[in-house]
Formats: sequence, structure tokens, C-alpha cells
Amino acid sequence: MTEDGIRYGTIEAVVHVIDISDPADSRLDDFRDLNSSDRRPDLPEGKGLVIAEGVFVTQRLLTSRFEPISLLGVDRRLQELAEDLDGVDVPFYRTSAEVMAEVVGFHLNRGVLAAAARPTPLAVSEILQDARTIAILEGVNDHENLGSMFRNAAGLGVDAVLFGKGCADPLYRRSVRVSMGHVLRVPFAHVEKWPYDLEELRSNGFQLISLTPNPEAVTLAEAMTGDKVALLLGAEGPGLTEHAMRATDIRAKIPMAPGTDSLNVATAAAMAFYERVRTRQ
Repeated sequence: MTEDGIRYGTIEAVVHVIDISDPADSRLDDFRDLNSSDRRPDLPEGKGLVIAEGVFVTQRLLTSRFEPISLLGVDRRLQELAEDLDGVDVPFYRTSAEVMAEVVGFHLNRGVLAAAARPTPLAVSEILQDARTIAILEGVNDHENLGSMFRNAAGLGVDAVLFGKGCADPLYRRSVRVSMGHVLRVPFAHVEKWPYDLEELRSNGFQLISLTPNPEAVTLAEAMTGDKVALLLGAEGPGLTEHAMRATDIRAKIPMAPGTDSLNVATAAAMAFYERVRTRQ
């Protein structure tokens, strides 16, 4: 519908289309200066809005547990999202690409943004209920790596992600974008007492496997014997701490060619996830 309640196109949508031509309009503040909004000094870590960029990511947000607050975009993207917005009772601020760029702070060729509130965090116990494969991260503080791992997790059948000590915010705008919105759909939770609370996974039947470049470790193919598997990955460079690895059942390596000792953590995660798929088959 438009602001006057007129049917938009052929979809009887609840979304309220509101035309805005003034970039200073306060109704667009949720989308303002996005290059710096993730680091606003008045918001503690993990308290900002979730921003989805582009049609695909917006579609995934609209089918996730994240409740949209408003959308901003050009008319072309509104038409592309018409069916997805059917029944979505929030404003869609329709504007030009020029106004959008002035509000956002850069040219956004994806043409649409959605803002959502952060839901109540999931508990580890909720994550474990139906999961068979879980990724557990320690010290992964690069937002692009986090986004890539969530995209890999979604594509390779990982049921959930758990965060240990020292990880970056998975809902940072860059993480959401790089994940192609899968960070909004793959469940995640934070382990409160790291790494002691990993015992909860073991008591739920999970085999805990820590990935390490140590040439003395067994290969992933040899290590994965459990019906339920939790794969621990650490940050690039330092990797997993010894403290975390001691909390696992076995240490495993990805076989490497001579002269190399490690992979990008998102790449290593993808290989581990694939090995899990292969061994289950």
C-alpha cells in the first residue's frame, strides 16, 4: 500500500510505502551514516540495529526471527520485494538513489536496506535441541571471516554456531552482508563460561574436535567419529588456545602441502564442514 492505503502493484501488501525526497528527514535516521553507525559511542557492543543490504539479504531477514522496523530503497527494489513484503506491517521509505546515497554516506548499488531490532539472544540449550553439527569459535574477531563462516555453515549443513571468548559481533553490518544474510538464519549463541560450559555439549552427546595446524594431530577424516560433532576453530595466527583445546576430545588437522602451515579461518571452516558432510554420507 501507499501512505494513503492504495494497493501497490498486484500485491495487497501491508507494507506502508512512504515517499521521501529530503535526505535530512528524521524518519531515515536508522539508515544514516552507516560507515560509522556500527561504532557509535553511545551504543555498547551488540546493542545496535541489524542492517540488511540488498534484495537477497533483505529476503532472508524477512523470513528470520529478526523483526524488521523499516526499509529504505528505490522503487525498482520495492517492486522486486513486493511478494516478500506481503503482510509486513512496517514502513518502506521510497526514495531516489541520490537521496539514499546522501543518507547512507556512500553509493549503495544494492538499492535497498532493511533495519531490524535484535531479538532476545538464544541460549546454548536451545541451540543443542535439534543440532547434529555445530561450529564453535574462539577469538575470531574479523567481521568478514565471521560472515564467510556463516555462509559456509548454511551451505554445508552446519546447524548452529557458538561463540567463545574474544569473538566479534556477528550482527555487525559487514558480517551480515558477507554472510549473504545467513547469519540471520543460522542460529547462534554465546558460551558464558569459556571453555568450561563446553561440557554441556559433551553431556548432550557431542564429540568435541579442535582444529590445529599441529602436524602430530590426526586428520579430520580420522577424527570425526561421533554422530554429533562440534568443530572448534580459532583466530587466524594464534589459533585455538591450549586451554580451549584441552576441553575437547581430540585434536585434528587439515593435511597441508609442504611449506604451508595454515589456511584462512573461513576457508579452514569450509573444509571442515565439507569433511563433516562427506563422513556423514
